[in-house]
This record gives sequence, structure tokens and C-alpha cells, in this order.
Amino acid sequence: MPVAHLGSLVMAKFNREFVRVPKQRNIMKALSLKQLKTPLELEDRPELVPAANQVVVQLKAASVNRRDYWITQGMYPGIELPVVLGSDGAGVVAQCGDGVDSAWVGREVLINPGVNWGDVQAFQSDEFTILGLPADGTFATEVVVPVSQLAAKPAHLSWQQAAALPLAGVTAYRAMFSQGNLQAGEKVLITGIGGGVATFALQYAVAAGAQVWVTSSSQEKINRAVELGAQAGFNYRDETWSKQMKQQAGEPNLIIDSAGGAGYKSLLNLAAPGGRIVNYGATTGPPDKVDMFKLFWKQLHLIGSTMGSPADFARMLKFVEQKKIAPVIDSVRPLAEANAAIESMKSSTQFGKMVLEING
Repeated sequence: MPVAHLGSLVMAKFNREFVRVPKQRNIMKALSLKQLKTPLELEDRPELVPAANQVVVQLKAASVNRRDYWITQGMYPGIELPVVLGSDGAGVVAQCGDGVDSAWVGREVLINPGVNWGDVQAFQSDEFTILGLPADGTFATEVVVPVSQLAAKPAHLSWQQAAALPLAGVTAYRAMFSQGNLQAGEKVLITGIGGGVATFALQYAVAAGAQVWVTSSSQEKINRAVELGAQAGFNYRDETWSKQMKQQAGEPNLIIDSAGGAGYKSLLNLAAPGGRIVNYGATTGPPDKVDMFKLFWKQLHLIGSTMGSPADFARMLKFVEQKKIAPVIDSVRPLAEANAAIESMKSSTQFGKMVLEING
């Protein structure tokens, strides 16, 4: 038999065998919260398929927020299980749904976790949600999001740094600038240094030319803050800390706080006349009372702040790129060890962001 004819028969047989093999779908891995107060479970899932105006992002890294811990403990509104947690992520666009320009494929991006902010810059709409509940989030090898949530990864950031930036970064930016109206040369106090938002707030304020002081119960964290540009810090467990600051540094024009609680009285006493106090959280609960006399006599501004609008997010990225700000990374773990990172939030020992490495 001629060699050429034999080769044709072999190829025909190969092709017949080849077409008999069914196409294998790729498998993604995701950490799912199935019951409250139990560890997340790592499981295999079919690859994601984007709907119209959506993309699939193959994630390189994600980061952990205190929000993830509150959800696992059932201390967050609107919990629906099972759900893949994780609001922060950075990676490469892998697929595009209908209506999305295919030029997105292959781009390096990070994700704005705040969805459906609405048309008003001053506050979020009733439809506003955060990635990672109710929609599945970034504790996975891939995630599907609206293309409107994508932004180019800043070139000076690693994958780990880029993943650390979105939620805490935009929260700090809105609190500091959009709500707090920080001006160069002002005195700023940031309470509870070490958390992701507080650490970004410190970096932003220093980069903007402000003088910054911090509080913490840890001298080690205060020392770290000074290395990042803080003037000094005070231990908030010392009942005289606000008097010490007033004597040593004077009265702050802007205070960025996430605690509230009994310590809020000290902030009202300490703030400069005409000063602003911006709260993006209340981890120790509401204040026992607010001294209304101090409020109106000192003409203070008490301001709330939550996450950030798309405009805040865009301005935050521009600021980070201009100032070459790099997020402070506390630790890096593989995706499978996310439970250890979430558990560590009970003791609040971290300084900066905890990151999960996903696809190397």
C-alpha cells in the first residue's frame, strides 16, 4: 500500500477518534460560605459564562476585608447562602459577553466592588450592592462582573498590591477627600491605624501634604505609621490621649474615624473649631451621647461616608498613580488559606491588607 494512502487512513482514523472525545469544560475553584460561623469550603465549579455587558476575569489575587468576617458571623444585612465572598480582586479579562468590546480580552484589570451606585454623587442608590454578597465574589479563580466595574491595573502595582486597593482604597479616598475635603497643610487624626482603610487614609493624607497623627492600642502599629509618614501616635487606651495630642500637636482640622462608641466624646473635645469628623464605620457601636453644645459652639461638621462612587473610584486611581502609592500588604496566603486570614480579623493584629494569591 502506498505510504501516502496509508497516512490518509491513519489520519482518518485519528479524526474519527478525536471527534468522539467530548469537549471538556474548564473547572474553576471557589471558596463558598454555606453556613454561618463555619469555614469557607473550597469546591470545583463549572467555568463562568458572562451574560450581556458582563466579563469573566481570571483572577491573579484577591484581598480580605472586615466585611468578609462580619458576613461569616451573620453580622451583616441581607445574607443569602451559599455565597462566594470577596470584594477585591485583580486579574486578566478572559471572556466577554454580548455587547462588550472583545478588545477587553487579555487586559490587566482591577475591579470596582461597588455596583449600582446611582446617578447622585452625594449618596448611593437603593440598588447599591457590594461584590461578594449578594453576587459571588473574588475568593475564586474567576469572577463575572459588569464591564462597567473594570479599571486598568495601575502599572506600578503588583497583582497583590492591585488586589489590595479597591474597597479599602476607595473608602479611604471618599472619606478623606470627597467627604472630608482635606487641604494641604491641615492637621489630620486617623483613629485605629492598621486596618486597611485607615492605612490608606494615612498614605493619602501624607501624599496630599497634610500633617497626620494616629491612634492605636499597639505601639508597634504606631511605629509603623510613623515610618509611613505620620508625625506621631497615641494609645487610645490611655484616657488622657486626647489631652496629650492637644498639648503636643494642637487640634486636628479633620478626623477620620471608624470606631464611634465611647471614644467619640474625645473626638468632639479634640476637633478644632470648624473641624470635620468623618465616620466610615462604627465598630464599637454608637456613642453614649453627643455633646450638642460642643457641636454647635465649635461649629463642627459630623459627616458619614460609605464606600465610594464611580467618580470617587476613578479619582482614587488617578491619585494613586500620580503619587505612586503602593498598598501596605500585611500578609499573602494562597486562596485555600483564606479562612486563616478571615479568622485573624478577630484580633485585629494586621497592619495593612491581607491578600490571597490565586493564579500566581
